Amino acid sequence: MANISAKDVAALRAKTGCGMMECKKALVEAEGNMDEAIKVLRERGLQVAAKKADRIAAEGIVAIKEANGAAAMIEVNSESDFVAKNDKFQAFVGTLLDTILTNKPADVDALLGCTIAGGEATVDAALKEQIFVIGEKLTIRRFVIVEGAVSTYVHGGGNIGVIVKFDVEGVCPCNEAFKECAHNVALQCAAMNATYATKADVPASAIEEEKAIQLAQMANDPKLASKPDKVKEGIVMGKMGKFYEQVCLDEQAYVKDDSVKVGAYVASVAKEVGGKIAINSFVRYEKGEGLQKREDNLAEEVAKLAAGK
Repeated sequence: MANISAKDVAALRAKTGCGMMECKKALVEAEGNMDEAIKVLRERGLQVAAKKADRIAAEGIVAIKEANGAAAMIEVNSESDFVAKNDKFQAFVGTLLDTILTNKPADVDALLGCTIAGGEATVDAALKEQIFVIGEKLTIRRFVIVEGAVSTYVHGGGNIGVIVKFDVEGVCPCNEAFKECAHNVALQCAAMNATYATKADVPASAIEEEKAIQLAQMANDPKLASKPDKVKEGIVMGKMGKFYEQVCLDEQAYVKDDSVKVGAYVASVAKEVGGKIAINSFVRYEKGEGLQKREDNLAEEVAKLAAGK
């Protein structure tokens, strides 16, 4: 049996980030060979990942990085908010963004098959290794790449991320007035959670559905139910303006000056700089939206600890 020193264990821990006991066990199994011990730890990482596959991971972070005229945004989920604040986890997410911007994969499956930035392993293997090191289920839920004139914003340390794309003409994206305007629109997008960028983006089906809801409400209102259909249609058209103000980013009241709409604010900046600026589209990620949340039972956890489980 190889003599495993504390220095060897510390060196392996520095290379892998794994716990001291796991490193010692791996070195013992590898008979002191550092490379073989790393391989052992990676193999165990695959086993750990499989065991954690059924766990709920709805925490994590949304992160954004820009490079060479493109912005990438990703959501990576973990089981606990504590892990999301871990420096190594955040560095791993940053490396994923580098990989995305370099390879521009089509989807998560394609990303998992890419060689991770700055390394030799695939993203899939690197993810499994992180699961082993961190000790929680981690999942790459989604990502997006947006090219062109964009503004990005991350709120709450990774709770919400936004990329807004603009159509610009006669205005340099590096123009300070444009950058300030674009940033303000990104803040609006994060805060007000619009569904569409402009009225033109609202599908006909959504418009017809909203009209049907308004007509149904009037049918149940004794004061309006007897009104002629033409009058009802006029009322509906008036209420559709409120609908657009809620769901369309450029129709919303601008949060820094609610006397104007976002679209009008953007147009005023465009006039000021002597060019054309318009909101093209946006992507907004909110951490864990739509995912099942883990429900912790404190009494059960205390009982398990007391029982030594």
